[in-house]
Amino acid sequence: MSTAMNEEDAPVMNLDPADEAAVLPVPDPDAELPPADAPIGWVLWVVNLLAVVLPLLGLAAAAVLLWGWGFHWADLGLMLSLYVVTILGVTVGFHRLFTHRSFETYGFVQFLLGVLGSMAVQGPLLDWVALHRRHHQHSDRPGDPHSPHTHGGGVLGLLRGLWHAHIGWLFDPRPPDLDRYAKDLYQSRALRAVSALFPAWVTVGLLLPAALGGLLTGTWTGVVTGFLWGGLARVFLVHHVTWSVNSVCHFWGLRPYKSKDESRNNVVFGYLALGEGWHNTHHAFPTSARHGLRWWQFDLTYWVIRVLAWLGLAWNVKLPSRQAQQAARRA
Repeated sequence: MSTAMNEEDAPVMNLDPADEAAVLPVPDPDAELPPADAPIGWVLWVVNLLAVVLPLLGLAAAAVLLWGWGFHWADLGLMLSLYVVTILGVTVGFHRLFTHRSFETYGFVQFLLGVLGSMAVQGPLLDWVALHRRHHQHSDRPGDPHSPHTHGGGVLGLLRGLWHAHIGWLFDPRPPDLDRYAKDLYQSRALRAVSALFPAWVTVGLLLPAALGGLLTGTWTGVVTGFLWGGLARVFLVHHVTWSVNSVCHFWGLRPYKSKDESRNNVVFGYLALGEGWHNTHHAFPTSARHGLRWWQFDLTYWVIRVLAWLGLAWNVKLPSRQAQQAARRA
């Protein structure tokens, strides 16, 4: 079936409106967003930008200052490779496969993606999926677990919202009704096991770079720096980038498509989050396997799904038709 992106070589399908509602457990996921209490000014834009950029610059500065004695090529390779592998576990697995059913795949691929996503240390698989489905149901309205727009008006309200959307929501108690958002996944014994073994996968994700660092350098120092850079620093980087999709991408960027929330396409996190930063597109087409619909919108996550399809490991890859894209574009 042809699509707007001319995807002739992989098994794809156009989105059905029924599929968009399938992951939402209540009948009214599309209630209108209430009017904003205050416009977003340049001061908040700058504050938000600095809050995102400064920690990343701090990590880069630490790498430069420690280069040659506390940070080496092996450490850089471990940090970047595990960053890509574990964030793809989240974007391909946790997000586009398990949460939104953007494609289908075999059980062993599901298991592998679940393990890799767990190594990103963002919580057990079933909880992650349930919270994200709840986010889409209530996006930028009361009930959204990590909206920056539900914490009062004015500068202080928006700053509180940005903090909550980025990291504060992690300290909220687990909603008592959360399991109902992932009833379909609870039916899988394998996925229940992946979720229950979350602490084990976290341990593997931290010890693996330590072991590889020791093997690559042949020293105990390599074990320590592999753990620090391929383990802890990599987790920090993955966390900061993916949490920025919750905060920055509901605050700063473009809104080419109609959506009943404040989701934005942000070019910085389009690249850093391997395609997840095209967030307005995602909220307009939640079950699409591709978020970067334009040729220049980098979306490595989608191309991994395409490779799986070419290998016969993925099918029913969902994409919005040209007509759906045109209908959803803002005037």
